[in-house]
Amino acid sequence: MTAGFQMWDYVVFVAYAVLILGVGLWVSRDKEGHQKNAEDYFLASKSLPWWAIGTSLIAANISAEQFIGMSGSGFALGIAIASYEWMAALTLIIVGKYFLPIFIEKGLYTIPEFVEKRFSTNLKTILAVFWLGLYIFVNLASVLYLGGLAIETIMGVDMIYAIIGLALFAAAYSLYGGLSAVAWTDVIQVVFLVLGGLVTTYLALNTVSGGEGVIAGFSKVLEAAPEKFHMILEESNDNYVNLPGIWVLVGGLWVANLYYWGFNQYIIQRTLAAKSLKESQKGILLAAFLKLVIPLIVVIPGIAAYVMVNDPAIMANLGEVGMLNVPSSAQADKAYPWLLQFLPVGLKGVAFAALAAAVVSSLASMLNSTSTIFTMDIYKQYINKNASDKETVNVGRLSGAIALVIAVIVAPLLGGIDQAFQFIQEYTGIVSPGILAVFMLGLFWKKTTNNAAIWGAIASIPIALALKFLPIPIFEPWMHQMGITAVLTMIIIVILSHIQNKGADDPKGIDLSGDLFKTTPLFNIGSMIVCIILAVLYALFW
Repeated sequence: MTAGFQMWDYVVFVAYAVLILGVGLWVSRDKEGHQKNAEDYFLASKSLPWWAIGTSLIAANISAEQFIGMSGSGFALGIAIASYEWMAALTLIIVGKYFLPIFIEKGLYTIPEFVEKRFSTNLKTILAVFWLGLYIFVNLASVLYLGGLAIETIMGVDMIYAIIGLALFAAAYSLYGGLSAVAWTDVIQVVFLVLGGLVTTYLALNTVSGGEGVIAGFSKVLEAAPEKFHMILEESNDNYVNLPGIWVLVGGLWVANLYYWGFNQYIIQRTLAAKSLKESQKGILLAAFLKLVIPLIVVIPGIAAYVMVNDPAIMANLGEVGMLNVPSSAQADKAYPWLLQFLPVGLKGVAFAALAAAVVSSLASMLNSTSTIFTMDIYKQYINKNASDKETVNVGRLSGAIALVIAVIVAPLLGGIDQAFQFIQEYTGIVSPGILAVFMLGLFWKKTTNNAAIWGAIASIPIALALKFLPIPIFEPWMHQMGITAVLTMIIIVILSHIQNKGADDPKGIDLSGDLFKTTPLFNIGSMIVCIILAVLYALFW
């Protein structure tokens, strides 16, 4: 057992990097006689098949915040953090059945574009600015920081160089090729991501069992840390503030999930690029099944690391390597990088390629969506309404590059945060409840007016901040803050809409029919299977 990379690890990792760059640049090339236009660059020519959509959704979603941040939360609070993944499976079904039909029918490029069609250009611009700030200063910066932390821990490379290297890697193909390059490389990234994650899970559980295999290892983890296998935390639990018991199932987590999977540009963009609505819904279904498996590769290793660290016999067997970068309750995010040290030569390269795949695929997706929102909702709206396709694509590339540079500067400033996954959720939660309220009422309540939606979106920020900083115990869990902010914002929008329209429908209200939400037998049966599996999982680990 050796710390650091050996020659075969470097060979495996370099082969992965060459494969991703090669495929990304190959699918990005302009076909003979055809210059890339806006639809090609931002929506992959609306040609993605279901399996590319499903895998790309997972690759965009699973990043360093899951591999490192969620493993860290697994180390600190246990399997309860898996609620994010398992409830996301149910959320994806809802998005596929009720949100996607409306978005695809309207032929959208961006989520802010829906806001313009349903409400107004002013509200679209407000939300576009919200998203740009969130993507650059929270999402891009945090993913770069966590990826840099992993490389520094595993390879000993200084964090700032690691952050710059990851940024350049993601930019090399995503800025040139657009969504097509991102989506097709994501198919490969998911293979590395899942295989590398399973290798790490196997190693962790096998080590816990003293070489007796995964099943024995899982049994020992269950026996050694039973408190880590409760999905619903008691109020007496120190981590209740992050995952407040039953309210995880019926409260604020729905705000986070519906916002993230339904109205988040860098997630929903690949579903808008589908060949058809049915193809997009099949992709959503595949992603839902994959979400059920993700805790196995991102949460269980964190719990296994907790058992290893607290067992003197196991630590003694790990030798000097085991004493390097040891995770603790104060530094839980070290759990996953610490485990990677114990992989054999070659497999360490595979596992690290999986981590890099998670980071780079998410960076590429966020970059593409940041440039899409800036180009389509800011540049073409206010700077050059008559921009040609060539100018539009070039502005998309330039704006993505500028966003990446800003994120690289901000990323090192995030040093010192622990359980980064929770940090990202908490600060996204200041913006997401207001956006969710605007979209839910805009989609499904015809009386919602533009002015009411604008004032609701603006008011949601001070409401969220007030709930966050008021010294009232019931508001302490930030999931409660998200849920209450969303409800209060909806109440404001409903009251203002009634005052303005005297109870009449808004002229831009969406006419909904039962036919719009009809789904195929495949989607219906698959959705039922997902729900049954979820019920079994929660019954086992309640």
